[in-house]
Amino acid sequence: MDTGGLSLGGMTDPALRDEPPAPALAPAPAALAPAPLPEDTPAGHAPADVAPARHTSADVAPAGDRPSDVPPVGPDTAPLGRGLLLLMAVATGLSCAGNYFAQPLLDLIRSELNVSTAVAGLVVTAGQAGYALGLLALIPLGDVLDRRRLAVTLFSATAGFLALTALATSGALLLAGTVLTALTSVGAQVVVAHAAALATPADRGRVVATVMSGLLLGGLLARTAAGGLAELGGWQTVYWVNAVLMAGMAALLHRHLPRLRPTAALGYPALLRSTFTLLRQERLLRWRTAVGACSMASYSVQLTAVTFVLAGPGYAWSEATIGLFGLVGVVGVLTMKLAGRLGDTGSVHQVTGVALVLLVAAWLTLLPGAGSLGWLVVGIVALNVAQQAVLNSSQTILYALRPEARNRINSAFMTGYFVGGAAGSALASVVWVHAGWRGACTLGATLAAASTLLWLAERLGPRAPKLPSGA
Repeated sequence: MDTGGLSLGGMTDPALRDEPPAPALAPAPAALAPAPLPEDTPAGHAPADVAPARHTSADVAPAGDRPSDVPPVGPDTAPLGRGLLLLMAVATGLSCAGNYFAQPLLDLIRSELNVSTAVAGLVVTAGQAGYALGLLALIPLGDVLDRRRLAVTLFSATAGFLALTALATSGALLLAGTVLTALTSVGAQVVVAHAAALATPADRGRVVATVMSGLLLGGLLARTAAGGLAELGGWQTVYWVNAVLMAGMAALLHRHLPRLRPTAALGYPALLRSTFTLLRQERLLRWRTAVGACSMASYSVQLTAVTFVLAGPGYAWSEATIGLFGLVGVVGVLTMKLAGRLGDTGSVHQVTGVALVLLVAAWLTLLPGAGSLGWLVVGIVALNVAQQAVLNSSQTILYALRPEARNRINSAFMTGYFVGGAAGSALASVVWVHAGWRGACTLGATLAAASTLLWLAERLGPRAPKLPSGA
């Protein structure tokens, strides 16, 4: 596979940093020796139910073949400071935003490009398809390539594809630009995994929450920015602005993002196979992917159904007003850091459990929302707080599962999460036609309850998986 000059094998660039090795937990055969971990776990700090991360030959190269078989990081290693953390959060938000610009602009795009409503509607579907492909095909590369170079490459490509979208003069070119932009926008997920690798175990939940908050805010604010900029200079304006910002962000990441050596030495086909191998081998990954998929499906029901109810006779709001109402979800994003801090204290499973109960309760408060704006706001805030807490606690656990395979684990988890969201949106549209708001609330509550039952099965089952070291 041509990766634009990025080797899939070992990397010998002396500027690369090594992820510090984990403390020895037990002797292991040389062929199965764990890859160096991104942090040291202080002795005596692991909870009693913590199990050491397991490393198998399915995804870890023999010790002599790994690109990180060199002395550990020296004392000049820079910590993950606030400035770098803010930069990474802004980077993920900019990268994510490009996937949401078209949603409030579909009617304007249809009119200016003279395409049918069906073709204009395909823009959203094309973006979803491109993002799903990127999660599966590009995110795992973060385990075998220099992640800084990979992130910079993906951000630069996204800038170019945003410009291509802005130059579109036909539906076909618009769809092509949308797919390619979404495909490379998964660079945001590479940055999230990189932040997790740079963080200490005691701060990982907070760090991941901060960077993910940027990503989620980018999605929420993109719709509002798209509408405002479209009024100033047409639908293309927001794509041009984001293209320039993404190019600038690529330069900033190249300058400031620390470089870590790859943690595996695998060819591309073996890399993709190992992602599915991890999903098959790791019970905790399977459970958390299922919980995440159902919770995101429940959340997506709200995103779709609220648009219908606000545009309906009960509220009769304009598209611009509906777009601004989406900013209510910012409250949920801002509480994500609290969930991360609670998870860092060793209460990560409790955070998930409380959040899932809140997810179910949120739908009960949303039920009267068709006739009461107050209940609608309370329900949406509760739903956002709950969903972000479930996401953050799950990522905190999974990023500690196998540090040498973080990007592949993230690929498997986020793909399931994304598929769940798409399924929830599709189901909401069908249920709305037949049962309206009450039916949508019932569907959302059912999916939230399913997430809760899956979490209980994970924790209380006879073979309940234990937390990995560092979670």
